[in-house]
Amino acid sequence: MPIYRLPKSFLFPDPREAEPEGILAVGGGLEPERLLLAYGQGIFPWYAENNPILWWSPDPRLVLYPDQVHVSKSLERVLAKPKYQVTLDQAFGEVIAACAQTKREGQDGTWILEDMQAAYTKLHHLGYAHSVETWEEGRLVGGLYGVSLGAAFFGESMFSHRPDASKAALVRLCRQLELWGFELVDCQVPTSHLKSMGAQEVPRETFLEQLEHALQSPHRLGPWSFDGLQYT
Repeated sequence: MPIYRLPKSFLFPDPREAEPEGILAVGGGLEPERLLLAYGQGIFPWYAENNPILWWSPDPRLVLYPDQVHVSKSLERVLAKPKYQVTLDQAFGEVIAACAQTKREGQDGTWILEDMQAAYTKLHHLGYAHSVETWEEGRLVGGLYGVSLGAAFFGESMFSHRPDASKAALVRLCRQLELWGFELVDCQVPTSHLKSMGAQEVPRETFLEQLEHALQSPHRLGPWSFDGLQYT
């Protein structure tokens, strides 16, 4: 199938027309309107430095359902102790910068470039992008960030400087999202880390159908905070 070159206007081709590996389109910018339109259609940007913006819609899609997050016994013990404090939307800039600086197996450099950081920071200021922070004695040791539309959360990246710090952030987030009636967390592409926590691969068509249903719910704009949740 062809890879589409995006026009200046905020339009995307049908995500079902993506290449087998998931590439759908090239070009365009990272304006808030374009990013929100992309996520609403199951499309996300992912590209390397000095390359044009690439837009993806992989098949299958990795999805984590908030009520199905798997918590191991060892992680439950970590969550039950006051070792970590987990917050929402308290340090978005620090979280996305830490995600960008984290070295990942099989990747040369980072895809969370300065323009990406600036674009998602704009979405954060508009209430659509959110961060989850894990703190230890006042120091940021883990977290994640992503985008929220309707009853769907689109996870972008996570980092961990201490054992289970990013897992603690994800579990706390999923438990809160479940209380809010969120239907899915889009994890984009498969990783063993996320699969171990209950994420599962679903056909793109299934994901798009579930996303369409989730987008019927009203947006929950930020800043977010936990509803008095405990760790267990």
